[in-house]
Amino acid sequence: MTNNNHEAAHNPSESASSASGPGSSAFSASGPGSSASPSSTGSSGGVDASRITLRSPAELADALPYMLGFHPSDSLVMVAVHGEAGRFGGRLRVGIPAAPDEWEDTARQVADCLIRGSVRRGSRPDGIIVFLCQDPHRSESPQRVMTRLRPLAQRIRLACGALDVPVLEALCLSAGRYWSYCCPDERCCPAEGSALAAPGTSVMAAAATFAGLQVRGSLREIERRLTPLGGAVADEMEAALDRAAVALVPKILDGATREEVGAETVLLARALIQRMTLAPPAEGGAGADARDDGLLGHDEAASLILGLQDREIRDIAAEWMEGEEAAPALRLWRALARRCVGAYGEHAAAPLTLAGWVSWSTGDEPTARIALGLALRADDGYRFAQLLHHACNEGIDPEGLRECLREERRRREPRRGRLPAGSRRAAAVTRPPGRPGRTSGSRRESGSTAGSEQ
Repeated sequence: MTNNNHEAAHNPSESASSASGPGSSAFSASGPGSSASPSSTGSSGGVDASRITLRSPAELADALPYMLGFHPSDSLVMVAVHGEAGRFGGRLRVGIPAAPDEWEDTARQVADCLIRGSVRRGSRPDGIIVFLCQDPHRSESPQRVMTRLRPLAQRIRLACGALDVPVLEALCLSAGRYWSYCCPDERCCPAEGSALAAPGTSVMAAAATFAGLQVRGSLREIERRLTPLGGAVADEMEAALDRAAVALVPKILDGATREEVGAETVLLARALIQRMTLAPPAEGGAGADARDDGLLGHDEAASLILGLQDREIRDIAAEWMEGEEAAPALRLWRALARRCVGAYGEHAAAPLTLAGWVSWSTGDEPTARIALGLALRADDGYRFAQLLHHACNEGIDPEGLRECLREERRRREPRRGRLPAGSRRAAAVTRPPGRPGRTSGSRRESGSTAGSEQ
């Protein structure tokens, strides 16, 4: 499977029942936040009150964003179904491969991954629900999308059947409409498709509102906030990264200055987090990101990006994961990921992993999986991202890692704390770019050891 890293989630409390016939399947979900929650941990907005029954393909399609925590785009999503009561279990999402000749291998791999994962957690699925989500390309119609993806749906059904787990329902979602690949009854599943329910009008939407469960926009929107900048800004940023790399190499090679470089990198990171804290985020994803981008100078961003390639510095940065530090730290890591342009694309693995870790630590598992998947796309051998991605997908409580990081921070107590009062360097880097007192030279020195073990 050559597309993106898969995202899996496990929620033993989610439920659905077996299909009762063409077009009239009744899927019952255990209550607000059970069927629709992105995670069984409760940290990402789960609810556990009443019982919801999903009686049609339309209601299944409407429930999908609440199961994932976002609206999937260009995605193949599979949900395991367990027992007579129809519990929703594990979920898996991958990008839809652009090349049809990859579909057969993809179908075999995702079927095997979901079923093996369910068995590993103690319960083999009794059925699977499949969603193919893709908007039309150029002048393509939504119905054409459904027709084009039908062979992929069929390969998935065959792959699951070969493992003795039937596909109970397979839906295509495109441009606000849905089609069932399993229902031949045009009275409920017409050839032209059916319109999805208006946002906020379904039983699942009501349950999610009651539970305070948040759908975080579309997958494409979330990924855009973590994607490198383009245009002239990218050219300027790549030149700054080149300058920072040249300035750092002598210090990296000189073992006597490595610790000094690391200390300067940590100081710079703390100063930039303080700057984010003093400039509350604007409303809205794109607007907020543009404002955060304006808070960082190219040279200081370059120094910090290179410094975070050092494992020890990155681990110190991971300690800013909770409380008042978490939100500004997440904004900083997202902004740095957007600055990893051109030849420095692999360097994004560090800030993307930190963004995924802070998201997971603060209860936003859907965004965490997306960020960690992008980190592995940038560098598929990045060990910290591999471990966090696996732990998040397995439903492991992040508190164990949080406590380890807290203990490490307590151990370094003499080096911890706010920026030193009266520090000229700290005062300089906490000023937004362009303010008096800024010295780009001091920032360029604030890198750390690049290219060390991850």
